[in-house]
Amino acid sequence: MDSSSDPIPLTRPLADLLLTWYSQSARALPWRDDPTPYRVWVSEMMLQQTRVETVLPYFERWMRRFPTLQALADASEQDVLQAWEGLGYYSRARNLLKAARQVMEQHGGQIPADEASLRQLPGIGRYTAGAIASIAFGKDAAALDGNIRRVLARIFNVSEPIDSPQGEQILWQLAAQNLPTGRAGDYNQALMDLGSSICVPRDPACLICPLASVCEARPLGLVNERPIKTPKPPVPHYLVVAAVIHQADKVLIARRPSKGLLGGLWEFPGGKVEAGESLPEALVREIQEELAAEITVEDAIGIFYHGYTHFKVTLHAFHCTLLSGTPTPLEASELRWVTPPELVDFPMGKLDRQISRCLVEGIEP
Repeated sequence: MDSSSDPIPLTRPLADLLLTWYSQSARALPWRDDPTPYRVWVSEMMLQQTRVETVLPYFERWMRRFPTLQALADASEQDVLQAWEGLGYYSRARNLLKAARQVMEQHGGQIPADEASLRQLPGIGRYTAGAIASIAFGKDAAALDGNIRRVLARIFNVSEPIDSPQGEQILWQLAAQNLPTGRAGDYNQALMDLGSSICVPRDPACLICPLASVCEARPLGLVNERPIKTPKPPVPHYLVVAAVIHQADKVLIARRPSKGLLGGLWEFPGGKVEAGESLPEALVREIQEELAAEITVEDAIGIFYHGYTHFKVTLHAFHCTLLSGTPTPLEASELRWVTPPELVDFPMGKLDRQISRCLVEGIEP
């Protein structure tokens, strides 16, 4: 870089190497093409724990449906959850809606530019605030997502577990110390791109890495041993049952409370199988507890599998008939009787959407 044309020359080798590479290799992404604060914020929320390739079609659809902050603030939770369906971690969608309304009410419709104000918005933590401030507003703010953590842990051979308090502190210090003044947005995005395309979790492409000459882990043969993470306990596995209760040409669905896992989404009622129960016994008990109704469990629909962040589920779904009682939402926020074709209009988690497709298309899971 020609320092004579830049009032703030880059003096840090890491930033210099990285930004030179980024100027030639940056990915073309829709939020980079038009980096308004709203678009950057939505992209960063979607990218939390989700790959860019997965986010791209969701981002484009979202922007068609909610092109402005005002449009999002005016939307219903159901519309927002439906637009988000399939991305997972649905609290992100609910937080986007809450934050949009908060910005309209407290900030005159203008997303705040400083990290402190950004962190007052629902769903925005230290990383997201730094990313938005640097990318959308040009602030000298550090950011630390999963890709950046991995890159920094290798470049500086961090021996502390990166998910420990000590490791976290070290990484934030490294992120801030190597931040090039006036180029933080590009620098943060360059680290993200490098971690996504070259410094990947397994077998990174060190031979073409622009930071190979400054990487401390590489000459020590420790690239695949970095980053270090704290060992996690075994992931629990739950056996779950769900009832597709029929009444004439309709089936019963329940809306989960807005807070908690899959909050605000619709599902077929049911729950966990307890020790010693058969699948039908568990389903009869769950419907009694959830709906104060009696059912007969009939043919199986299928077996469905899904892994959440902290547990795994095997779900058995059954056709059921209502015997007695009027279903009452004792645990759900709302109940609806709908025809199978209408199920597409109700946002659902992955497992319940698979069940609904079986009902609509008559297919096996």
